[in-house]
Amino acid sequence: MAERELVKQAYLTGERPLFHAEHTDVYDTIFTDGESPLKESGDIRLYGSMFKWKYPLWYCNHIYAEDCTWFEMARAGVWYTNDITVKNAVIEAPKNFRRCQGVHLEYVTFPNAAETFWNCSDVTMEHVTAKGDYFAMNSENMKLSDFQLIGNYSFDGVKNMEIRNAKMLSKDAFWNSENVTVYDSFISGEYLGWNAKNLTLINCTIESLQGMCYIDNLVMKNCRLLNTTLAFEYSTVDAEIHGKVDSILNPSGGTICADEIGELIIEKDRIDPEKTRICCKSVEEKLDRFCA
Repeated sequence: MAERELVKQAYLTGERPLFHAEHTDVYDTIFTDGESPLKESGDIRLYGSMFKWKYPLWYCNHIYAEDCTWFEMARAGVWYTNDITVKNAVIEAPKNFRRCQGVHLEYVTFPNAAETFWNCSDVTMEHVTAKGDYFAMNSENMKLSDFQLIGNYSFDGVKNMEIRNAKMLSKDAFWNSENVTVYDSFISGEYLGWNAKNLTLINCTIESLQGMCYIDNLVMKNCRLLNTTLAFEYSTVDAEIHGKVDSILNPSGGTICADEIGELIIEKDRIDPEKTRICCKSVEEKLDRFCA
């Protein structure tokens, strides 16, 4: 086994101060005023350290970071890096984690998560809080638990993702996604899930204007839809909803079960009503019409 190098309580400036570092433990160190301090490094353990300038971890492998901080100017902090674990961190810098594989986060806060986690794979997150638009675009093989997000256009194009115990305030979440399952979560945001394939929501509470439209194979089990209008347009649906759905428009097929439906709108020249089964105790208003 290679002998490990030690860097302790250093103040490192200039470009690439630990370029190509290997088998190194870094304690209580500040990286500032210089780009790419750990570029192309491997088997690095960071404890209580701070990144204050751009591109700190690019093209790296086997990184462990605990109690570390990425300040606002540590932009594009982790790109093209494989096998990285980050625990108990604040990552203030935007555009973090791009084209990374094998990422594990625990108790991490992203105050400015704009354009973060793009094109990453094999990602797990536990107790992560993020604020910013376009979170996790085109990433795949993700597992998230105890997750909070404030930011629109999240998870666009993701594939093979599982989320548990989340709170998301996010317009246009899960667009163009495939094979996403969400458990025990709250989601508020317009146009939820458009153009998705195989979107499953279990024990979830949803608020959404024109939510769950244009979806191929939407499954909802034991869900509630609050203030949700014009739902399910052109979607194939297997939905079990407790309580009232304010309005439903032109589902293209499947089964929708709810306690109440405020308004059911069926436009017969756009969809075939026979392909959708509606089971409901009370439909306040049903509109069957042609759009000519």
